[in-house]
Amino acid sequence: MKLSTSIVLPQDKESATLIGRAWLPGHPGGPSPVVLREGSLYDLSAVAPTSSALLNAADPVRLVRDAIARGWAKPVADVGAAIENSHADQRQAAKPYLLAPCDLQAVRACGVTFVSSMVERVIEEHARGDADRAESIRKAIGDEIGAGIRTVGPGSPEAMRLIESLIKRDLWSPYLEGGIGPDAEVFNKAQPLSAVGVGAEIGIRSDSSWNNPEPEVVLAVNRAGNVTGVTLGNDVNLRDFEGRSALLLGKAKDNNASCSIGPFIRLFDGNYSVNDMRRTRIEIRVTGPDGFRVAGVSDLSAISRDPLDLVAQALNRTHQYPDGMMLFLGTQFAPVQDRGEKGKGFTHRIGDIVSISARQLGTLVNRVNHCDKVTPWTYGVGDLMHNLAQRGLIG
Repeated sequence: MKLSTSIVLPQDKESATLIGRAWLPGHPGGPSPVVLREGSLYDLSAVAPTSSALLNAADPVRLVRDAIARGWAKPVADVGAAIENSHADQRQAAKPYLLAPCDLQAVRACGVTFVSSMVERVIEEHARGDADRAESIRKAIGDEIGAGIRTVGPGSPEAMRLIESLIKRDLWSPYLEGGIGPDAEVFNKAQPLSAVGVGAEIGIRSDSSWNNPEPEVVLAVNRAGNVTGVTLGNDVNLRDFEGRSALLLGKAKDNNASCSIGPFIRLFDGNYSVNDMRRTRIEIRVTGPDGFRVAGVSDLSAISRDPLDLVAQALNRTHQYPDGMMLFLGTQFAPVQDRGEKGKGFTHRIGDIVSISARQLGTLVNRVNHCDKVTPWTYGVGDLMHNLAQRGLIG
């Protein structure tokens, strides 16, 4: 797993407002929001002790600029050194390293927002989580369902007629309801503070035999429901668990280190807009210790529901998030390339390196391990509040 500024940072880093979180050593040390400026990370904790507080500010970009201009934010690390020290095997606690860029925000995710992944979820369900059966089912129903769905908009009269047709043909699925029905699938992906950042290990359960990465655009949403910035995420998924039953979604999705976010949140400013976000093209590469490689793309312009509509369905008058929300938007990537025995398709192996990239957002790099072998999640909200009080950042 290689980490460097040339790999991790976006191509136009000099014109971007990039917000992260870093563990800063000291007495006591602790996590702080940081911003990248001219190759250095500046500590923003004096003006916003948490990422949540920063993104809930009336104008986060102005707050960051004022903090640097007035000397409230101090440089604390060279960004290249912090990135290199974020490597799971080489991390030195006495030096700064990057964390997931969010903290107190709820971490939620949208499913079946792309036709290709929606069809794969239906195949999972019909195969009941058995990868051996998936290939024959894919050939039998994948093209039929995909072709019909590509012509309709979610919640439209045409979609409702398609729903009736699929029910008559015994091809209905709750995934199709979430994909083309009026209501989007929005679920809880992970708990606040449990997401890992760039360079960390990501986790799959040792009792899962069919799983894959899910490269996604992740929106940073404030308490008012406004999108303030964008980052990348890996919504690691256990296809066998979810395929056995949609009711196992929690076990398929929310496990130790099964959610990675980063490397930085790019704030909307004069150089990056909502429409830039809508045009995001993600590239993913998986490189295995066995020499196996698979690559793919997820183009947000092909999403079936507008990202802001998904935000409105997740945060509204029926459900609020006072600390803000990180919202995964779903993926177009559903790997089916055989890894080993013909017809078995793709699944992770321990040691896989997953790289998720977008030109204006950078690259999120992680290595796969079993959930019970990854460093346990022990630093919760109570620990954070105690740490901030010790550092005099909250009363």
